[in-house]
Amino acid sequence: MKDIFLLDMDDTLLDFQRSEEENFFRTLSFFGICAGRDAYLRFHKINDDLWKLLERGSVTRECLKIRRFEILFEEYGFEGDLGAIARTYCENLRDVCFPFEGAEAFVGTLSEHGRVYLVTNGSEQIQKRHMADAGFLPHLSGAFISEEIGCNKPSAAFAEHVKTHIPDFRNARAVWIGDSLTSDMLCAEAAGIDFILYAPAGKPHGFSGAHAENYEEILTLLGIR
Repeated sequence: MKDIFLLDMDDTLLDFQRSEEENFFRTLSFFGICAGRDAYLRFHKINDDLWKLLERGSVTRECLKIRRFEILFEEYGFEGDLGAIARTYCENLRDVCFPFEGAEAFVGTLSEHGRVYLVTNGSEQIQKRHMADAGFLPHLSGAFISEEIGCNKPSAAFAEHVKTHIPDFRNARAVWIGDSLTSDMLCAEAAGIDFILYAPAGKPHGFSGAHAENYEEILTLLGIR
């Protein structure tokens, strides 16, 4: 029976793309920059690509924060103080949090059957604020945030840190739940524990592992429902 639940946050419990989009327009508008949805979609792709590079250790977090705007502004001809824009974007993101419907209840249910830990590559200040705003804190036994511990998912160092900082950790008792094959699944493999892919749009082509399209299906897979 699983009783150590390791949960990703963004796009697993929180609607990160909605937060990203709202914050993108809020930040650029503050600096007097008029951008269309096409510019946001390009920003989303740039940001996603850079986060994947961060996962592989090919770019630093500080570089990512400003580089995503550098690329966008070069392509669209926008002008502005990139450093100030990047800082404001990160500051604003703390205030923008959209939990998926049922996320808080899902975390609460898991906490009734074991210990729940969040495992995220996000910013320390942003993720701690979002944990509180989403109502997750009363249900958590802890959280592992890459910026705080000094290594990123899916590195073996992150996986080892998680395992060695959870009391009475046993591989057979743990399960990792997340939406990313390049981050969460690989980190679960590095940790040597079971993985459930959260895939609301359906499992990716070629994926044959455990997956669920909603929280109820995850609870069923875990034998809780």
